[in-house]
Amino acid sequence: MEVMQTIDPGEYEKRRQRIEDIFADMVRHADVQILTRCPYKNKDNRCTAKFGCRNKRKPQGSDPLPVCVSDDRLDYRSAWETAPQSYGQVKTQLQMNSSTREKQGDVCGTSASEMSRVNAEPPVPEDGTVSYDGVCRPSFKGKKIFDYADEIEVRVPTSCGRTGICHECIIEVRQGMQSLCERTEAEAFLRENYRLACQAAVEDTAGDVEFTLLRRTPKILTKQTRRNVQLDPAVTRDGEQVFYRGKLIDKYRGRMLGLAIDVGTTTVVLELVDLETGEEVFNESFENPQRFGGSDIMNRISYDAGDFNGELHNAFINTLNTEIRGMCAESNITRHVIYEIVIVGNATMRDLCFGLNVQSIGQKPYKSMIEHEVLDGKRKTTTLCESARRLRIAANKNARVWGAPLIASHVGGDVVADLVAIDMVHQTGTVMLVDAGTNTEVVIGNKDRLLAASCPAGPAFEGGLVTYGMPGCEGAIETLRFERGNGDQPPSGFAYETIGDAPPQGLCGSGLIDLIAELRRNDMMTPKGVFADKANRFDIVPEQGITFSRNDASELAQAKAANYCGQIILMRKFGVTPETVDKLYLAGGFANYVDVQAAIDIGFLAPVPVERIEKVGNAAAQGARELMLSQTKRDEIEQLIKNIEHVELETMEDFFDVFVEGCQFKPMTFH
Repeated sequence: MEVMQTIDPGEYEKRRQRIEDIFADMVRHADVQILTRCPYKNKDNRCTAKFGCRNKRKPQGSDPLPVCVSDDRLDYRSAWETAPQSYGQVKTQLQMNSSTREKQGDVCGTSASEMSRVNAEPPVPEDGTVSYDGVCRPSFKGKKIFDYADEIEVRVPTSCGRTGICHECIIEVRQGMQSLCERTEAEAFLRENYRLACQAAVEDTAGDVEFTLLRRTPKILTKQTRRNVQLDPAVTRDGEQVFYRGKLIDKYRGRMLGLAIDVGTTTVVLELVDLETGEEVFNESFENPQRFGGSDIMNRISYDAGDFNGELHNAFINTLNTEIRGMCAESNITRHVIYEIVIVGNATMRDLCFGLNVQSIGQKPYKSMIEHEVLDGKRKTTTLCESARRLRIAANKNARVWGAPLIASHVGGDVVADLVAIDMVHQTGTVMLVDAGTNTEVVIGNKDRLLAASCPAGPAFEGGLVTYGMPGCEGAIETLRFERGNGDQPPSGFAYETIGDAPPQGLCGSGLIDLIAELRRNDMMTPKGVFADKANRFDIVPEQGITFSRNDASELAQAKAANYCGQIILMRKFGVTPETVDKLYLAGGFANYVDVQAAIDIGFLAPVPVERIEKVGNAAAQGARELMLSQTKRDEIEQLIKNIEHVELETMEDFFDVFVEGCQFKPMTFH
């Protein structure tokens, strides 16, 4: 006789609930995936779609399918537009179709023939539109392009409060230039179909206007001074097991890689490194995507305090993930073999990368919340270490992100990396480091005693505030000489070279230093910036309308004075003169292209004998690489920076006098 088993109602209910929970999780996961991960992307991140997509890249290796570089955090549907400009028309059509059906009282009952007729003859708006990347908005008289960018959620860079001063919000008008107002005085430096988004307003609403951002590719320095490093990484393996500082984190997948990142205010440099051999796998660089929050540190701090707190962090992480996926695709590797990420940068850039509050850096005494915690005894070091997963960085799920320590205030991890790159822990003579940029950092001393200072130079030498100043992009004048006529012949003007040998569009930092030096050498300008014959400006490239004004000279004088103060005050405090400095290391992308003698002649650099000046390229990126490969170097530099004396320049008694002296275009003088 078969015995029937009794079902326990309580146990049955538990199992039924468990099955429901499993299916609910599957549904929730599917809902997320359908809105983020493209259904045409397979498990190997290859695209199976048979139509155009902006995320496609050419096939790699033996797989014939294109590589998908989407970061899965964007709405992938817009990428499918093979003709993006039609997007706005389609959207308008759908909206009007819906409105028509609602008025007829038959939202769902439109016949197939009627729908076919409506689709075949899309209604045309009576008035014009303003569009970006296929997204359209109705045209309204007096409304500025920047307002449309806000509506469409396009991040346009600016740091002057949309007043037309910073010249960062340049857009290209692809269609409808005649429908916009005349150029304002702030736009006088622009030509052809370029405008400032904060100045260009709709004048004629009958025409269509299409704009796009001015996408410039800067000449980013990735050159480094390679040195052999004794391999001692935090990531190691024992047989088929991978460890991070002795803790098991993964099984061996065939490779172990690390990513060294130099996060500058203007540019970012990445290097993918093999942690087992120390060899470079891939090198990449790009403009810092946080520029929409301002071109300098203080503006970004202010931006992050507003309604869009967190956007700067998100912009960096999203761009970084796109770059990582691109590097992995081109190198035919998986992101899951990236086990550590090392980030170096000034205090603001580093902390923004980690998603930290940066407001204290913008207020006296200008220290990060991490530095305050160290000073308060709440932590032992300013070094950061966080999970890549928490920061949403596309790497191994157990990867760690290591942020280099800070020295003090604005003197951050990028300078720490510089010191690693020039082997400061073993320097016995008097050496000086100048890392020139939007914020110039100066360090002087040796392994036993070091002084450091930050000089807020501003963006004048990097494309801002000067009428025809521009970043080191294609078309920028990077070297320049004044050619005098032969014998009784009149001067023939300026001879120049541009980046990429392209037609000249403006002057980058090295070109501006050359220009000032040439004006001084040829008695065309006094040390105080007064032009010969009481002129208000010089024509540099007349055929292109490129000029240099007295106001431009004034902006550069103030930027130069900040560098001047940092070098003069630190040398004086350390008790040396330029003649007794054994080595001057010149670091950074901008400084690498500067004519050293010209920089000395105008007081941009201390008059150290030229043969003792060494350009070390992107020392911060090199230092980040060495910190990636050696825990020993991390420990050494931690000990070294504990004894660095941070000098607050503005607190020095004669700071103002030195600054005024530094505003003159002449060699530095020591009293």
